[in-house]
This record gives sequence, structure tokens and C-alpha cells, in this order.
Amino acid sequence: MVSASAEAHEPADPSEGGGLAASDDPASHDSGVVGGPELTRLRLDIAYDGTDFSGWARQPGRRTVCGEIEEKLGAIVRTPVLLTVAGRTDAGVHASGQVAHVDVPTAALPDDPSRWIRRLARFLPRDIRVTGISLAPADFDARFSAIRRHYEYRLTTAPYGAEPLRARDTVAWPKSVDLEAMQRASRSLLGLHDFAAFCKRRDGATTVRELQRYDWSRDGDILTAYVSADAFCWSMVRSLVGAALAVGEGRRSVEWMTALLDERERAASVAVAPAHGLSLVRVDYPADDELAARNVATREVRGPIVPGCC
Repeated sequence: MVSASAEAHEPADPSEGGGLAASDDPASHDSGVVGGPELTRLRLDIAYDGTDFSGWARQPGRRTVCGEIEEKLGAIVRTPVLLTVAGRTDAGVHASGQVAHVDVPTAALPDDPSRWIRRLARFLPRDIRVTGISLAPADFDARFSAIRRHYEYRLTTAPYGAEPLRARDTVAWPKSVDLEAMQRASRSLLGLHDFAAFCKRRDGATTVRELQRYDWSRDGDILTAYVSADAFCWSMVRSLVGAALAVGEGRRSVEWMTALLDERERAASVAVAPAHGLSLVRVDYPADDELAARNVATREVRGPIVPGCC
């Protein structure tokens, strides 16, 4: 067990990685529109199939989720916009419950901002949808206000692999696994710990996280992992899945997985599960009157954005 104070003085990555250093990335600060006289903050709820993207974060010359939305929304607003996101997903990772915020000129807003949902649907590619647009309090920050992020990992043990209509978000794992052993191993990691063994290390970024849920369910041949935490470091979710699968196959013991919490660097014995089985399904936020305090608390323990996510 690691005390909360161990995390309090070390910069980390609450947006879950990706992109440039905070000093170089305008989206790591309050986003805005250059030259805009008066700005209104919007919350965007976003879903995407990550298969054909190089992740969320904008990257010159690469197709990214952020780049597509900023381009299309900027065309509607008629001025450049910058998104700040709750979780910067890696290449191949999907989302059904991603959240971002953006500041747009107040004069450009329709009476009902949700009217832009239909307009964006006309311009965005089929593998991205903005499912909700709403006015947000000035203190709302998609990254720093978040109190919990929920991921799901989906795989199938069917001998024929994934069903064709779910092949892009379901990993084929045609091996028998002991789900009970996986459950015991996964639940042994719950709580506030240093998850260095499950994370790709980045200078100046803490690997201390509070894992709040790690469960598995079975529905026929489909296995689903449910993983929730205050934040995740680079490759953490997929490493947690990879370790549990090693236990489920009998290649490793439950005790081995629990003992990984004693490691202080990335464990070579932990495999990273394929990206396409992972989806960000929900992000939780506090009540509006608690947003400002949450932002301050998060900034004190989280620092620069560093590459990578889940």
C-alpha cells in the first residue's frame, strides 16, 4: 500500500498521456480561441472507433481523433479551436464515453449548442461522433476535473475468433482461461498503489494510482474486463489485462500478480494486451460547486502531459 502523500509531490499524467510537453501543448492549459472577445465553455461527449487513428492527440501528418474534431468544429465556428480531453487514448483504442471541453466565441453559439451535433455529424468521418454538446461551467475542465475514468476490455475465447461485426473491438483469444483465478488476481490490486510494473515509465511522472474497480465477466465466449481508477498511466490498463490473462491461462499464479505491486519499474514479464480490445466508456465528474476544488487538487499531484495512454 502507498500513502496518498507519496503521490502529492510528484508530477503525473491525469489526462492519461499523449501529445507534447505541457509547455508546448496549448491543450494542456485552458483551451481557448486566439483573439476571441468573449468565450463560452462547452462540454463535448465523444465516441469513436480508434482502429484507423494514431490515437487521440494531434500529431502533424497523422490522422488523429482530436485533429479531426478540431478541424470540423473550427470550420463551424469559423476560427481555430483547441480541445482539452479527459483521456488521451492510444492508437487503436476506442471510446464510447470520451469527454472534452472547448472554449468558443460566445457570438458564434446558437441558442441551443446541441444543434451543432447534427452539423458535426455531416462533416465528421463515420468513425467519430460527437454525441453531446452542452454549456459547461467556467470551472469545468475535462482533464483536471475528472474524478474517475472507466475502461472496458473485450475479448473472445471462441475457436473461430471474433464475430465479424465486432472484430474491430474484440480481441481473439482462443484459449481456455480460469476466470475465477483472474478475478482473484485482479481484485488483489485494488486500492492506492504504485503500479510501476504495469506502466511504461516517463521521467517526472508518478505511477501511483488508485485502482477502484477491476472485475471480469463472462457471457458465453465473451470475456469483459471492467477497470476504473482516478487516472491511468501509459499502457496500464492493457498491462493489467495482459497480467490477468497470464494468470487465467495458468502461466502465472495469483500471488505473482499481487507481488508485482512491489516492483518499482516496468516488469518485463507483463505483456501488454492488444489495443483494439480497449474502450473508454465513461468519465465521472464532481458536482458543479466542487469543480474548482477538484481542479486545484488534481493540479497539485498531476503535472505535465507525457506520451501515451492505456
